[in-house]
Amino acid sequence: MWRGHALSEPGFEEWVAARGPRLLRVAWLLTGDAHLAEDLLQTVLARTWPKWGRIAGENPEAYVRRALVHTHASWWRRRWRGEVPHGEMPEQAAVEDPYESVELEQALGLAVRALPVRQRAVVVLRYFEDLSVTETAEILGCSEGTVKSQASKALRSLRDRLPPAVSVLGAGGGADDR
Repeated sequence: MWRGHALSEPGFEEWVAARGPRLLRVAWLLTGDAHLAEDLLQTVLARTWPKWGRIAGENPEAYVRRALVHTHASWWRRRWRGEVPHGEMPEQAAVEDPYESVELEQALGLAVRALPVRQRAVVVLRYFEDLSVTETAEILGCSEGTVKSQASKALRSLRDRLPPAVSVLGAGGGADDR
């Protein structure tokens, strides 16, 4: 995917090989599409590579995560979002359904992708990447209060959109302050 040519920056190729799968997961969670996630990550890594000497000694993963969020947001703003087809969710089966978890994952994925860009970024970083409020605020370049309010709004929206069987979001209204 992002390998295949000689890189002159020492350590960049090894860092990408080690952290690439996790960063691809972040990109996929942001985009909801495997091919678009690869494009997003490749774009960000191509922009990161010339700056590697400057950022390698600091926190390159946070830098790349921030770049993923910002690049995705700029792509999202440019995309036309007119009609969005959707159908009714099928009724839940009364018997043990081996595909139930897959359906819940798909419903969660659709609900997360329906969130506004900023809320989606907060949900991905806070709950899928398990970052603290402080780390999320740093990556997004906003206050901790903004992260908390965006998380609260996002979770409320997800609760409204998801079937009642999804319990990962809990019954409370706010995000934890870790």
